[in-house]
Amino acid sequence: MHDNLDHTADIQIHAWGSTLSEAFEQCANAMFHYMTEVDYIEMKESYDIEAEGHDMMTLLYNFLDELLFIFSAEPNYIARKVQIEEFDKTTFKIKAKGFGEEFQLGKHPQGTEVKAITFSNMQIHENEGKCEVFVILDI
Repeated sequence: MHDNLDHTADIQIHAWGSTLSEAFEQCANAMFHYMTEVDYIEMKESYDIEAEGHDMMTLLYNFLDELLFIFSAEPNYIARKVQIEEFDKTTFKIKAKGFGEEFQLGKHPQGTEVKAITFSNMQIHENEGKCEVFVILDI
């Protein structure tokens, strides 16, 4: 006899850009890459995303969490591209747009189900010319 234990696994995203805003965008795009093959996503519609935090880490967490929420709520929007339009590093606020469409099985290959964003081992490095973020996702 044995118990079925929930298998917990995670993946780490390492994203970078010349600015922190670019690194956050790349991190969001990478998350959607795990969820489906983005080549199948048409940029039919855009939707607005807003997130805020009390520091950079909570801002990154809330930004990704908001994208995950939009995907998990009706009508299940998945973005091929996320573009940050306003990135306020003093008040920790982001305004962004997602470009994509409704997720449809059959059209979009089902990738890895991302259950949650985590603070585990989260890193944000802001250097002149190269900014990097590391985020672990629960899958």
